[in-house]
Amino acid sequence: MATQTLQAHIPSPHSRHFQFLRRPPPPASLSVLRSPSRNGRRESSGFHCRSGSEDDDYLLDAPVSVGDGFSFSGGKYSDGPTKSDEWFKQGKIVKAHPVLGSGGKAKDPIFGLTMGAGSQAAADVFRWFCVESGRADNPTVILIHGFPSQAYSYRKVLPILSKDYHAIAFDWLGFGFSDKPQPRYGFDYTLDEYVSSLESLINELATDKVSLVVQGYFSPVVVKYASNHQEKLNDLILLNPPVVAKHADLPSTLSIFSNFLLGEIFSQDPLRASDKALTSCGPYKMKEDDAMVYRRPYLTSGSSGFALNAISRAMKKELKTYVEEMRKILMDEKWKVKTTVCWGQRDRWLSYDGVEDFCKDSNHKLVELPTAGHHVQEDCGEELGKLIAGVISKRSRT
Repeated sequence: MATQTLQAHIPSPHSRHFQFLRRPPPPASLSVLRSPSRNGRRESSGFHCRSGSEDDDYLLDAPVSVGDGFSFSGGKYSDGPTKSDEWFKQGKIVKAHPVLGSGGKAKDPIFGLTMGAGSQAAADVFRWFCVESGRADNPTVILIHGFPSQAYSYRKVLPILSKDYHAIAFDWLGFGFSDKPQPRYGFDYTLDEYVSSLESLINELATDKVSLVVQGYFSPVVVKYASNHQEKLNDLILLNPPVVAKHADLPSTLSIFSNFLLGEIFSQDPLRASDKALTSCGPYKMKEDDAMVYRRPYLTSGSSGFALNAISRAMKKELKTYVEEMRKILMDEKWKVKTTVCWGQRDRWLSYDGVEDFCKDSNHKLVELPTAGHHVQEDCGEELGKLIAGVISKRSRT
């Protein structure tokens, strides 16, 4: 039974996918998700194998009772502390945005199997994972990751900002440690839903005015939110946003997840869903322990991959309209929020052509970062932290 469950989720030990997934991290919440086993002891599958190297053990430890082939509470993980543990301990869960829909049990979109407990969204309000740094009575800066990524991408920025600001990074729904509802079970991952859910979250995080920093393809979502709540914002900082018409086409690395069936298959591969998506867009060279933090959601539940499918399809369908609307908002004379565009010049996904002209026409400040790629916060986190602090410090703290 155990072997069958593992084979439904994990590729053959001879595949490239399997060889790279070595000793993934145990999240701090994993003990809550583990299913009880017979006689009070946690049962192992008893399945162990080695790669070509005698020193490379693969640790597989999925309980027999686990279930559906798309979620399992054990998975692959190391037996010692990891960065994923440390990161999870720094954060907290914030409830925001009501769960809509029938309230039925979520099922996977391929075979219609009921997903495991870890894949089910909350019954009433969604759970968001947030990491805070700095004193709560300081001006608030909210750091918003791009698609696809996690709040973890701002780990180098948070300590810099914490000296003078109340800095908060969060995982979008569908990413990291936040809820990952199946489409049609409370959240369909449309860009309009992301706008309304962001409003709910910010209302929970801050009562006073805030500064927003957003990276990449979620920039149009944040700009649309900001256009309706300018009175709530001090500053807006955009990191490699899609601001010209040709930016509205997703790169092949991401658009592949929107393909029918092929997308479902590829999104269950942590190397393609996390590693390739982060390293193919710029000069970033990911360390193994950092990579394990990004892989962790894809290793513990199929829901992460299915969420990736859904948002990729929504982006492919709606991004053009959102980019056009963002351009109009930022160039409108009614736009009063001080806006800065930071551009990593080594972005392999979004071309720099037209960005400088856009900033001149819209009268927004442009800061070029020659050594950074699409994920600016990964490539030069400390430098970005200082840049953000410098931009915000010139504004009133009221």
